[in-house]
Amino acid sequence: MPLFDFASARFGIRPPQPEAVNTFDYIVVGGGSTGCVVASRLSEDPDARVLLVEEGPRDLNPYIHIPGAYYKTAQGRLLKRIPWEASAEQGRGETPTMVQARVLGGGSSVNAMIYIRGVPTDYDQWASLGAEGWGYADVLPFFKRAEDNNRFCNDAHGVGGPLGVSDIDCIHSLTRAWLQACQQAGLPYNPDFNSGHQEGCGLYQITARNGRRSSAAVAYLKPARGRSNLRVETGTTVTRVLIEAGRAVGVECVRGKRRVVYRAEREVVLSAGAIATPKLLMLSGVGPADQIARHGIGVHSDLPGVGQNLQDHVEISLIYQLTGPHSYDKYKKPHWKAAAALNYALFRNGPASSNLIEGGAFWWGNKHEPVPDIQYFMVVGAGIEEGVDAVPGGNGCTVNLGQIRPRSRGEVTLSSADPAAPPRVAPRYFSDPYDLDAIADGAMAALDIMAQPAIAKFVAARHTPEPGIRTREEIKEFCRRSAHAALHPAGTCRMGRDEMAVVDPQLRVRGIEGLRVADASVMPTLISGNPNAVCIMIGERAADFLHSGQAERRRASPRAPRTGMGSAM
Repeated sequence: MPLFDFASARFGIRPPQPEAVNTFDYIVVGGGSTGCVVASRLSEDPDARVLLVEEGPRDLNPYIHIPGAYYKTAQGRLLKRIPWEASAEQGRGETPTMVQARVLGGGSSVNAMIYIRGVPTDYDQWASLGAEGWGYADVLPFFKRAEDNNRFCNDAHGVGGPLGVSDIDCIHSLTRAWLQACQQAGLPYNPDFNSGHQEGCGLYQITARNGRRSSAAVAYLKPARGRSNLRVETGTTVTRVLIEAGRAVGVECVRGKRRVVYRAEREVVLSAGAIATPKLLMLSGVGPADQIARHGIGVHSDLPGVGQNLQDHVEISLIYQLTGPHSYDKYKKPHWKAAAALNYALFRNGPASSNLIEGGAFWWGNKHEPVPDIQYFMVVGAGIEEGVDAVPGGNGCTVNLGQIRPRSRGEVTLSSADPAAPPRVAPRYFSDPYDLDAIADGAMAALDIMAQPAIAKFVAARHTPEPGIRTREEIKEFCRRSAHAALHPAGTCRMGRDEMAVVDPQLRVRGIEGLRVADASVMPTLISGNPNAVCIMIGERAADFLHSGQAERRRASPRAPRTGMGSAM
């Protein structure tokens, strides 16, 4: 059945109307961390008509912009839930779900704002895997171009860029106690996790400016709102890329009950994320030919790598009951909540200006790795994260930790030719036993940190896992049963030169002209830590590639400037 018949039956959409067709130079699909960057940077050229299409709403929810409210945005209606298949290694009977942001700004509007780039060897590995020009020395200038850091200005950091990166002004005393405990356990203090050396404990910097979240929508799109050549359509779902004679010429969308077609004279850029981008490619006839044909979709380019190589960080949470109101949990009480709100309203300070995860560490699970493979997050509260219960007495803290260079690989495939149907997502966490062994060893190190005098004096009891679980094998079983997705999917449209690569190092989709992918799906391997900063860097690089291509076209065939088409933001 044709794609539009599915959409018509599911949504009751009217047939296409000629007046619904609009033409732009560039169409960017997905208003997340990368898409906002690409659209904003492209619109800096007044001669480029740019359309950004986002499925979710605008970022008007006030909780988005308050750092301390991130736990609300990370659990609410700004997310789309996608079922995924638990593997036998995880031993789960139920069908878990993976959440993806569904709002302008994407993950940067709902995440914990932690600013991490990984380590130089992450990017040098990309280059060795066929992503030429993506080594650490190549990507560092683009990290610096994006950054406006309130503490650093050196070889590793930049100032004056769109993205606010700052220290957390309000540091809880329990965070400081935990960092002292880390040092008592033998971890050195690290003043900058993004210097190129991650090992040790320290305070995180976050994507915030003056006590407010600096999402990609705020940092990049907000300054661009006055540009008449940029149009942003929210509440609009792209159902397929239109491909004619081997070239991407536009997109077909659903907006409300109406089908809309937008055409692109230059290029279409997919920035929908590592789940939605491969799904959209396959719905458009780009991907494994056998899978696409099985659903009655015509094949435009047989790319077996589309949807393969899925990677995600996997995490566990160790939860502790405290002896008293030593964490942010006390702010759940109305009078403390009111005090925090007043402090924030008057001074942009206090608990609401914190992301509640102020300190962390990078250390080894597998001691044979050349650089740390475990990331720690000290969450100054319990019951803050989804799926984590409050502790007896109501005052607790959580040590969250993740294995940051997973070897397990999964896949994203179509479940139906219906654009409204979710894809089949099979992450296959722990399918490589290395990952489970590493996170178990990382958990043992976390337990040792929490037993150190600096933090132990605040702890009444361990809540999760239960105190009776002590041995490495017991902890390993706990990790296998209790691990959860970090929601950092990547790698499903990886760049490279081999037959399984989906895009080349300039992010161009193999076999289709005028089509690029720019989001976490192009990463050959996940970086060592939170990937939001990397997605923004990818957006900067993608825009640079597009600008360079346009400059070449202008030299070959100059034309007169055109007027804009108005903004729909």
